[in-house]
Amino acid sequence: MTQLGPVAWPPAPIRTERLVLRESEARDRAAFIELFTSPEVGAYIGGPRPRDECERALPETPERRPGLFVIELDGEMIGTVELNRRDAERRSRVRPDAAEAELGYLFLPEAWGRGYAAEACAAALDWFADALPGEPVVLCTQTANDRSMRLAAKLGFTEVERFEAWGAEQWKGVWSSVTPSG
Repeated sequence: MTQLGPVAWPPAPIRTERLVLRESEARDRAAFIELFTSPEVGAYIGGPRPRDECERALPETPERRPGLFVIELDGEMIGTVELNRRDAERRSRVRPDAAEAELGYLFLPEAWGRGYAAEACAAALDWFADALPGEPVVLCTQTANDRSMRLAAKLGFTEVERFEAWGAEQWKGVWSSVTPSG
């Protein structure tokens, strides 16, 4: 993934009704390890990473980069939301220059089913619409991932295509700031 473009980073923390979207901090390291090693989280993204590998590889302060928000609930990290430019080989050409942004998210299983992903993703998309007006955002997920498919619909993503990759049917949708996000 590459940078978002001419965006001031990091923004001030984004506050929603229940959540804070902010830059990563050293105190988030354990939650990042839980995210990356969770079999439930990894089910539709290639599986969990080995814990010992994550503990060795993850720096004391997890990577800070434009577009990566830590999602905090009551002072604790429960997941991440990321908006970033797609790699050249993965571009879907929804923008004329083929440099579309992609929404990605990971949440700890104990945070599932409470609407946090919809709340955090809607806030991130609203931030993106303010930072880069009129730019579309794509989202890809496996069609078998019912939760992600429902979230994409709730956020206002519309289907662009379905395709086969990584041994499963994938869904790609697009969102525009002219479409409400939640």
